[in-house]
Amino acid sequence: MDETEAFPGLSAPARRALTAAGYTEPAQLDGASAARLLRLHGMGPKAVRVLRELVAERGYSLGD
Repeated sequence: MDETEAFPGLSAPARRALTAAGYTEPAQLDGASAARLLRLHGMGPKAVRVLRELVAERGYSLGD
């Protein structure tokens, strides 16, 4: 699965930020700190909102 398929709805910079940080699938974000994600270059508040929805759809959640 490539990053576009793994993280649909995210901008290219946000997807690149996740893969550079080692996140290649939504399950890896379970419990991940939203504040830490926001510190990634290319990740913004909108991307974190999209990620919250994406991981919730799969039965996971971001940490706060």
